[in-house]
Amino acid sequence: MEPIDHIAPGANPMIMPRENTVQEVAARLGEATPPRLVDVREQSEYEIVHLEGGQLFTEALIGEMLAGWPLDTPIVCYCHHGVRSMQAALFLAGKGFTDVASMAGGIEAWAVRIDPALPRY
Repeated sequence: MEPIDHIAPGANPMIMPRENTVQEVAARLGEATPPRLVDVREQSEYEIVHLEGGQLFTEALIGEMLAGWPLDTPIVCYCHHGVRSMQAALFLAGKGFTDVASMAGGIEAWAVRIDPALPRY
């Protein structure tokens, strides 16, 4: 993956991703056009627990996103605690995506506040 400070030609470097609480993400998932969930953790973490519909942020997915996803696609990135997801959201915003958010607190906060049945690690 390219460094996150690389700005794509034509992208607006002033677009900053939002940080959504887990409650906001849960509400957004119930909307008519729910966001795409992008899981930026390692494969081993994904295998322990992931959100339904979450896609692992692999090189293949990055290529698919850059080649075919409309730049206004709603995207929520998540990780374990919310740090890596903000880095990924910044990367995507730098590539021109305009509706990108990072899930504050990550899947840990989701398990605590939204779905306590999820495994925690």
